[in-house]
Amino acid sequence: MVLQVQTSTYEAKTQEIAKQLLAATQENRSFFASLRDQMRWDDKLLAWAMSNPGLRVQLFRFIDTLPALHSKSEIASHLQEYLGDESVELPSALKGMLNFANPDSVPGQVAATTVGTAVETLAHKYISGENIKQVIKTVERLRKEKMAFTIDLLGEAVITEAEAQSYLERYLELMQQLVEASKNWTVIPAIDEADGESLPKVQVSVKLTAFYSQFDPLDAKGSEERVSDRIRILLRRAKELGAAVHFDMEQYAYKDITLNILKKLLLEEEFRQRTDIGMTIQAYLRDSEEDVKNVISWLKQRGYPLTIRLVKGAYWDQETIKAAQKHWSQPVYNDKAATDANFETITQLLLENHQYVYSAIGSHNVRSHARAIAIAESLNVPRRRFELQVLYGMGDKVAKALVDRGYRVRVYCPYGELLPGMAYLIRRLLENTANSSFLRQNLENRPIEELLAAPSVKNAETENFPASERPPIPTSSSFFGAPDTDYAQEEGRRKATEAFQRVRQQLGRTYLPLINGEYVNTPQFVDSLNPSNFSEVVGKVGLISVEQAEQAMQAAKAAFPGWRKTPVGERARILRKAADLMEERRAELSAWMVLEVGKPVKEADGEVSEAIDFCRYYADEMERLDKGVIYDIPGETNRYIYQPRGIAVVISPWNFPLAIACGMTVAALVSGNCTLLKPAETSSVITAKLTEILIDAGFPKGVFQYVPGKGSQVGAYLVNHPDTHVIAFTGSQEVGCRIYADAATLKPGQKHMKRVIAEMGGKNAIIVDESADLDQAVVGVVQSAFGYSGQKCSACSRVIVLQPIYDAFVQRLVEATKSLNIGEAELPSTQVGPVIDANARDRIREYIEKGKAESQLALELPAPEHGYFIGPVIFSEVSPNAVISQQEIFGPVLAVIRVKDFQEALGVANGTNYALTGGLYSRTPSHIQQAQTEFEVGNLYINRTITGAIVARQPFGGFKLSGVGSKAGGPDYLLQFLEPRAITENIQRQGFAPIDGVD
Repeated sequence: MVLQVQTSTYEAKTQEIAKQLLAATQENRSFFASLRDQMRWDDKLLAWAMSNPGLRVQLFRFIDTLPALHSKSEIASHLQEYLGDESVELPSALKGMLNFANPDSVPGQVAATTVGTAVETLAHKYISGENIKQVIKTVERLRKEKMAFTIDLLGEAVITEAEAQSYLERYLELMQQLVEASKNWTVIPAIDEADGESLPKVQVSVKLTAFYSQFDPLDAKGSEERVSDRIRILLRRAKELGAAVHFDMEQYAYKDITLNILKKLLLEEEFRQRTDIGMTIQAYLRDSEEDVKNVISWLKQRGYPLTIRLVKGAYWDQETIKAAQKHWSQPVYNDKAATDANFETITQLLLENHQYVYSAIGSHNVRSHARAIAIAESLNVPRRRFELQVLYGMGDKVAKALVDRGYRVRVYCPYGELLPGMAYLIRRLLENTANSSFLRQNLENRPIEELLAAPSVKNAETENFPASERPPIPTSSSFFGAPDTDYAQEEGRRKATEAFQRVRQQLGRTYLPLINGEYVNTPQFVDSLNPSNFSEVVGKVGLISVEQAEQAMQAAKAAFPGWRKTPVGERARILRKAADLMEERRAELSAWMVLEVGKPVKEADGEVSEAIDFCRYYADEMERLDKGVIYDIPGETNRYIYQPRGIAVVISPWNFPLAIACGMTVAALVSGNCTLLKPAETSSVITAKLTEILIDAGFPKGVFQYVPGKGSQVGAYLVNHPDTHVIAFTGSQEVGCRIYADAATLKPGQKHMKRVIAEMGGKNAIIVDESADLDQAVVGVVQSAFGYSGQKCSACSRVIVLQPIYDAFVQRLVEATKSLNIGEAELPSTQVGPVIDANARDRIREYIEKGKAESQLALELPAPEHGYFIGPVIFSEVSPNAVISQQEIFGPVLAVIRVKDFQEALGVANGTNYALTGGLYSRTPSHIQQAQTEFEVGNLYINRTITGAIVARQPFGGFKLSGVGSKAGGPDYLLQFLEPRAITENIQRQGFAPIDGVD
């Protein structure tokens, strides 16, 4: 029976124990006073960072860059660039040290050596060793201090299957050597025994995502299978050796799948009775209390206890940023006090269920430890079922005080090379220097009452709202976009599965054009095929004749006078209704795209969001423009207003069949133009679904018409029609240039010049310089090049890499690409699906053969035969002037170009006829600044992927031969569909005029 003790009783005892612990650590509090005396460089770095927010940011960015810097000159140069920033206020000693003209000079070398040594010393405070030999020495020292340990392996991000296998093998080796060393260790009862039971001397901590490079909640089943195979090997070996294994928790997206995998695996007969295994709960997550309750219920069913490590959480900044970018609700508490309160709630929950769970309370907050001890002592929790944990290098004095009280203390010890471990170091520095950090507040001599006070938070902050009801994170933008589906949530995966089942029941239906409000029969039909399986007909689409195109044009002319007079508010209301309908049909629309154009599930879902955003954003924008501009002066009114142009012809592509078709169409419609939408033949079923939504939203007959047809006939006829006012086109450069030329020719009876808006593709490059984070760069290039099989006008088809890192980059790029899953777009595991049709497949194959003739083939992956598949292809040592470097391929083919320096990289990047998107991976401030001014692209992305532009955040479009017109999803896009007018009225009558505010 669980013993319940009043919280007030816990509080009194908490305060008593906390004051005792704090008294035992008083020598820490002289830290700041010692700043006036001689200090170590690492202490100075932290002290300065605490006192200057600008320095804190720039210093930590510099430290993050250090792993990529290979010489003292590079270190000196970057030190000057980062700490010379205007936002940084430096102590005079450091300011003087940075006062060198040349990084190669003696002062520059001295500065590099001094700061490099200081950062290395700092890293050694938090990283327990660079190799197993050093780790063994560290843990033997800890054991002399009567502290247990758990070892975590630092290193590069696991982005390839070779790295995932290596991760497993390194842990097997780590356990082997630690256990071998432990045979010489004398038994220390405080940490090696409890309640008559021997405890494992060796414990390791592992991360599930590192066991499979393509770990993804969307592919929950596939991820579970691949991860579980490696976990079983680890757990079996751990049992043979007598070592314990603990599973760390990572980002929120992986929480549910991690818990589900562990729960399922640890119920298997082979592992069910194991009690030397643990898992982690993060108290900063709003879900965490419910998660703990579920785990305890599961442990009751399992019948054998496991360890639950309770921590505050290490990814708060990352989680809040991701939620803001995705328009998702916040998974973490915003207020540090709310996290502390939740931590105490969960601590009590764990300890009150001590017969089912072993509690490991991890914190550096004296109050948190005191609270746990107060509860444990009040409940008489057996020693085996309760321990306290700290991170290596943090809270050392607190750990000693806890040991002196007779408690088992375990130190979490990361180990590995210092430079790959820099990301871990940055997280520790952020914790130590944050205003809310207990360690910092203690060092700053805050009053004891303030340090040990119970966390005080607003009720709203501690309430565990369901995810759907949590408040979104505010951003600086006034426009709030539609959130993508979060496939880490089971509900999102369930809806996707059900949508595929519904859509598959509708395959093979016939879709007719919509002319003047009626669906009409056509003389010709075309089958739209599933590119993942070309034997499967998605739908039959009626193609209009030229005569029917003329009927549609006449219907548009007849509808225009009424539509242009329709109030903007009414037009905007229809767009918002269309957006709501798309939101309701999100999973279904995604499924249609997956099946008709072979777009993987996540990317299809993101496209639905974009279409929704276009509707809502352009509705807002037209209401803004409708207000016009007032330039009044005394005695005269001056109004600047807009009116629709007339009839718009929209010619949409197959690669973004919903978003681009929708965006161009609703922009024309909300501006008051009657609009004819002619989609690409291969994506006409999706456009038919868009048509259903626009009609259901309320567009009158003749105002919007869906006119699929042969581009060479119907498209050309509409482009050349004298009644066409605006042509909005997205597609190839060849067709776009022809449209531009045709539109410029005045036709008989035409009384206006046609406006052409054309987006015509790109030959997009990503530059990777020597300071880049290679983990980030490799993943970003792979996603940008091979996402949707390279069939995005924004896709990366060239990566330009500086000489010092070229070979290392290509090696990891090839291995990361090898690890991608190629298959049917419908499968949740698929990252690379098919190309659109046989013509595209054959054209891409021709380019691959040209590449083989002019470059080195670094990788060519095999692909399934039953669809239009092409496996990713990478060419290395490619000339900037090679065919595959200059021509748009529109497929999964990547050229890697070697350059000697950054200036040459920019020259190569700009050396094509296109200027659409580009990217840069760099941690050199001057390179980033130079790229912003000299990289000739419409959309430049720095240290992130170059695809996936978001409405009202990254308005999309290029220049040179990439297109003409304003950027889609931006503040001036609608102006292209409008004619501006200036209206002036003299309001004087016989020498007087109305004046506001005067009778």
